[in-house]
Amino acid sequence: MPLGLARDMRVTAIDIAHEYHADRPLFQHLSFTLLPGRLYAVTGPSGSGKSTLLSIIATWLKPKHGTVAHHNVDTIRWVFQNPYGVARRTALDHVAVSFIGRGYPRRQADESAHMLLERFGLKDVAMAPFQALSGGEAQRLMLARGMAAAPDLLLVDEPTAQLDRVTAEDVNTVMTVLAEQGAIVVIATHDDRTRDMCTDVIELDSPRRDTAHAADRTVGTADSDTISHKSASAAKRYCEQVLSQ
Repeated sequence: MPLGLARDMRVTAIDIAHEYHADRPLFQHLSFTLLPGRLYAVTGPSGSGKSTLLSIIATWLKPKHGTVAHHNVDTIRWVFQNPYGVARRTALDHVAVSFIGRGYPRRQADESAHMLLERFGLKDVAMAPFQALSGGEAQRLMLARGMAAAPDLLLVDEPTAQLDRVTAEDVNTVMTVLAEQGAIVVIATHDDRTRDMCTDVIELDSPRRDTAHAADRTVGTADSDTISHKSASAAKRYCEQVLSQ
């Protein structure tokens, strides 16, 4: 049984709402429970509050109304839309440090990092400094680093925005594998392919409509459960041996 499922891990949001201006709420009446083994897409137009909702789910930002509670969630990682790294450290170093943080010896951390870099199409730039990477390479590197940490809760903001189609599909598959291994994975995205890969969708309306609702096969209403549940096919690839510790 995946570790997250064995630990009864979950994130619960009850009737949350947020606004930056009193007359312009981003969303309101959002209630949901996030579970391990599921892949959640947060969708909606620009300005609807996707990144804000990620911050609230992480408990880094307190909602204006409602509550968010973590149960048995010990580690959180966030992959931001704009990649940040240490200019002169290599791509390998950026990923290996996550394995070292999990207790891997340096040699094993480097080996595991090499495998994950190859999975993200970064094998040829493993020894390149961060400052020499292209925008797409840097974004993939941040995803690899976040996944190497094997967090309980992984929050990802627009992971495929700077990626080509083939690499985006590989990234989607890796995130699915991580969820299947017991993590809670929440992705803010505009990408229909990423949304389709997810098992569940939290869809935010345009801010001017002042609501949030679930898309497709809806479980509840805007005033209750705001997640829709979908089936997802996910291929398990060899990256499982990297993320299975």
